[in-house]
Amino acid sequence: MAEAVANVARRINATVEEERDTLDLSNCKLISFPEGVFKVLRSVTQNIHVITLADNEMKAISSKFFSTFTQLRELDLQGNVLTKLPDSLEEMQHLISINLANNNLSIFPEKLTEIATLERINLEGNNITDIPMEKLSAMPALKWLNVKSNPLDTDIHSALKSPHKFDILSSTES
Repeated sequence: MAEAVANVARRINATVEEERDTLDLSNCKLISFPEGVFKVLRSVTQNIHVITLADNEMKAISSKFFSTFTQLRELDLQGNVLTKLPDSLEEMQHLISINLANNNLSIFPEKLTEIATLERINLEGNNITDIPMEKLSAMPALKWLNVKSNPLDTDIHSALKSPHKFDILSSTES
């Protein structure tokens, strides 16, 4: 555990000292975003555009995370155990790409559809059965949606087959 904490601290300090726009906390055995990180990064949160929290053990991500890192363009949360995202997700008004693959989401995070800049959504390998196609179609920037390996309802499979203004990756082979 101490080694994991030291690893996180090292990565955070490097981000601050080298004024990086990327924070990589993947594979750190995190079960939540460390509260202390907000204080350490306070001076540079506006500069951080990419955060990778992939392959941790996060069950939830706090509202504070989204209200702190408002300049994020890319967020990688794949390989965690997230079951939902907070409503404050809609504050991510610069987000272009979000990777939520291989989590435990059973409901499509509809707040994603309120982010006008969002181009790429990866939800592969979750437990989602329904997708808000109308809301997705109304998203101005959406170019790519991956919903492979989700137990989607049959009528959603049909809706995914019809033409859309964005690319959809889905397991529609039956």
